[in-house]
Amino acid sequence: MWFKNLALFRFTSPFGPTFEELETKLEERRFRPCGRTDPLSVGWFPPTDEEAMPLTHVIGGFALICLKKEEKILPASVISDTLSERVSELGAREGRKIGKREKMELRENIVRELLPQAFSHARKTYAYIDRQGGWLVVDSASGKKTDELTSVLRESLGELPVAFPNAIERPAAVMTRWLAEGAPPDIVVEQECELRAEDEDGGIVRCRRQDLAAPEIQNHLAAGKEAMKLALSWDDRLGFTLDDRLNIRRLRFLDAVQEKASDIDTEDAMARFDADFSIMTLELAEFIPRLLELFGGERSPNV
Repeated sequence: MWFKNLALFRFTSPFGPTFEELETKLEERRFRPCGRTDPLSVGWFPPTDEEAMPLTHVIGGFALICLKKEEKILPASVISDTLSERVSELGAREGRKIGKREKMELRENIVRELLPQAFSHARKTYAYIDRQGGWLVVDSASGKKTDELTSVLRESLGELPVAFPNAIERPAAVMTRWLAEGAPPDIVVEQECELRAEDEDGGIVRCRRQDLAAPEIQNHLAAGKEAMKLALSWDDRLGFTLDDRLNIRRLRFLDAVQEKASDIDTEDAMARFDADFSIMTLELAEFIPRLLELFGGERSPNV
């Protein structure tokens, strides 16, 4: 269980439910597969991927949760073609033009007819709650999927007092300074970035496998462009791409962390799952505060 992305949410007040209460609340919306005529189904699913298991997987002060979404796949072209055929047949049979409202009713009937025959696609989004640190951490690079998970969690709990982390210093300004002047000792700037001018009409420069200390990069900085995305590594333990909203993408746990995991020799799948989740969350419990420290710390949620 290794997250590949981190969307960070700060609890603006202590997380209220116990993990036992969290389990009870999530159970009220346990995932159920789509019925024959259901276009989609969304609910909580055991993060260990075994249907009979609990919906929260708790290790220490961390609770792993998983939102599962199943959607029926009905290509728009199939619906459109079928609708055209029905409209043509009905118009020819009755000798009249089919109106807009009637077309909408025909379309709804077609969707209901085709849903039982449609293939379905399922995906899962994982997150964990760090009660002591006060974080909700979502493994997603998609704002839509992240919003979906937080929305369903809010519905399940009745409230979800979270906000994006609010750094004292602007992340773009700090990352730009790292490119121009050098990064702190525990941060290594890798060979990938996105630079953007502050004004809306300004250009965007994307670099991969590029020496970011090269004169051409420094010229862009001197011209006023800022680092909006930057590939970094931290303390030889994590590699990632950071953006100006402190979203983390393409997260990699480097050799120092992987060696910890490999030192735990087990062939039991659940023991392996627990060991990896424990190592991951403990590493991130050190990294996330350090990340905010690099940007001057956090503002009060009310600021």
